[in-house]
Amino acid sequence: MDKNIARLRRAKTTRARIRILGVPRLSVLRTGQHVYAQLFSHDGAKVLASASTLQADVREGLESSKNMAAAARVGQLIAERAKAAGIEKVAFDRSGYRYHGRVKALADAAREAGLQF
Repeated sequence: MDKNIARLRRAKTTRARIRILGVPRLSVLRTGQHVYAQLFSHDGAKVLASASTLQADVREGLESSKNMAAAARVGQLIAERAKAAGIEKVAFDRSGYRYHGRVKALADAAREAGLQF
């Protein structure tokens, strides 16, 4: 089985469980070069906030856009934007990735900034 197909299968089951909770979903996408985070409404129809290493305010002061420090900066920024939108509690959607490395750094930084998973 292809690695990406297996990841998408895992993501599909996770999203089905999150949909039952009825809370906004914090979704993470990681590529070889960048990390992206989006906050979706509980029904998945609307993006409430987003942050990525492509944005200039995230990149300033960072050596690279593909390390754990960059992921932590994205997590901190998405938490600030979620709080500005009035959202305190979210469900973490790791998109089928292992909870390790950049995904974990993003989640930990978002928790420290005040989001509840």
